[in-house]
Amino acid sequence: MELIKHRVTHYWAHRAEGFEMQRLREYDSGKRERWLAEFRRYLPEGRPLSILDVGTGTGFFACLLAAEGHDATGIDLTPEMIEHAGHMAAVLGVDVRFRLMDAEEPDFPDESFDVLVTRNLTWTLPHIEKAYREWYRLLKPGGILINFDADYSAALEDEEVHELPENHAHKLVPEYMKAENDAITMEVGAYHGPRPQWDVQLLVEAGFEHVTVDMGVYRRIYAEIDEFFNPTPIFTIAAYK
Repeated sequence: MELIKHRVTHYWAHRAEGFEMQRLREYDSGKRERWLAEFRRYLPEGRPLSILDVGTGTGFFACLLAAEGHDATGIDLTPEMIEHAGHMAAVLGVDVRFRLMDAEEPDFPDESFDVLVTRNLTWTLPHIEKAYREWYRLLKPGGILINFDADYSAALEDEEVHELPENHAHKLVPEYMKAENDAITMEVGAYHGPRPQWDVQLLVEAGFEHVTVDMGVYRRIYAEIDEFFNPTPIFTIAAYK
């Protein structure tokens, strides 16, 4: 495994327990219905879907979609995250399969899933173009990738002009962990182009037939400043096979 990936997994291993507790609170908040509303913009209706949550963390999206009747699988590179994802699914009483796996090298057969979803993952991937090619391979014909992310490295470069509100998602993260997160963000960001424009180009090159970007999701999900608030504007990229 590359050194940067070791660094990422080491960081998230230390975040896993607190991250699960925050995601459980988010699941029980009004954010749950807001996330479901975003998914309904893209997901085919009327049938259970086979869904892969890539970089599942503690399983928020996988649990959310399994509770809606879908066949959900979650993968993550951090063993502690997978452990807490299993615990979260048990607490919520939903049936999800979780596997330890690299998002850039997913070990599934071709055309295994109707839908791939991911949240705040692709900014951590040093070879995002490889990941997009692999995710295209995993989707069935007519399948869709739904990626929620942000250009975190660009935002970090401009952080001196953006003061954080008193309440936000990283409020309880120790300063030394914030510093490590910033260092990882800048290191991986050096591999990336401007986002989401760069992502659209890579997705088309990977073979996706149609790609859309929604910059309005940020205002809908984070309409108020609370413990889940993300100060960096996220976007949605939907890519159709």
